[in-house]
Amino acid sequence: MSRAPTKSTVLDDGLHYKAKVSGSPFGSNSFGGTATMSCFLCGKHRNRSLLGKRNLFGKSQSVCAPSCKEVEAGIVAGTSPMS
Repeated sequence: MSRAPTKSTVLDDGLHYKAKVSGSPFGSNSFGGTATMSCFLCGKHRNRSLLGKRNLFGKSQSVCAPSCKEVEAGIVAGTSPMS
């Protein structure tokens, strides 16, 4: 009754998948400790606790807070710059 799972492979033309696993590589939990969003400036996915809001181009955008460089330095060092 149930099918065996198919592996995701790219066809010979390189443009299409035979079967693609559904879902997001960033997890399915949209709320909680594992929720991520991308920074509008650097484009990297961060935990929402590391993002702040800034008015850019007339809209409120999520950006790394206090700056992208400081957040990256804190992640590399293993500490959160927000604490």
